[in-house]
Amino acid sequence: MNLLELLVSFSRIGLFGFGGGPAMIPLIQAEVVALRGWLTPQEFLDAFAFGNALPGPIATKLAGYVGFVVAGWLGAIVALLALTVPTMLAMVALSSVYARYKEHLGVVLFLRGVRPIVIALLLLVVWDFAPSALGPPASWLANWPLWLLAIASFVAATKLHLHPALLIVAGGLIGMVFLP
Repeated sequence: MNLLELLVSFSRIGLFGFGGGPAMIPLIQAEVVALRGWLTPQEFLDAFAFGNALPGPIATKLAGYVGFVVAGWLGAIVALLALTVPTMLAMVALSSVYARYKEHLGVVLFLRGVRPIVIALLLLVVWDFAPSALGPPASWLANWPLWLLAIASFVAATKLHLHPALLIVAGGLIGMVFLP
């Protein structure tokens, strides 16, 4: 039963995950935390953080991780295939149509409407992760080192253009040495 549930959940994510990997995170979170209860919110945040420390698309890393947790290696394979195969098939099937009509007003307007939704979904993930990563709002002042690390990382990424992998490794090392 878990393999079928993995197949259904990750196929649904793959089919409705407009905007790519980061935009799929709220869908994955809704499926594996809220709907299925395969991971707690903290476990999901930890998997997300760990996945970001590794190369490759975050959605596939999360699918592999969740599949493995739920049903071992076979679960990981099922979740990965369920996530990627529908998207690959749709991309191949629609790529010639998109190439031909990408400047059509309807397509341009559709994509213009989808982009803000993708941003909103990413902000929703940040909103949901903030209490686990930075502490509950009532304790944010007490957790100022975490906020300082988050803000410094944001500045380093946007102003200094440091690579995310470097920031992730630095954050992990700072956490090991300086954060209780």
